[in-house]
Amino acid sequence: FKRGELVSCIDTHGIEVARGLTNYNSEEIAKLKGQPSSRIAEILGYIDQPELINRDNMVVQAG
Repeated sequence: FKRGELVSCIDTHGIEVARGLTNYNSEEIAKLKGQPSSRIAEILGYIDQPELINRDNMVVQAG
């Protein structure tokens, strides 16, 4: 997916827990997976936003 696209956030059981607009594309997120946000600039060589999805751009599913 591209930066700014709507994506689903899935838990370990395969259940959608949220949807949001991404600040990074799928290739960048694959590199960042499991890393603290403090390492974004080190890993990518730049930092656009300190989170993959900003909470202002996220809808959490009622559980």
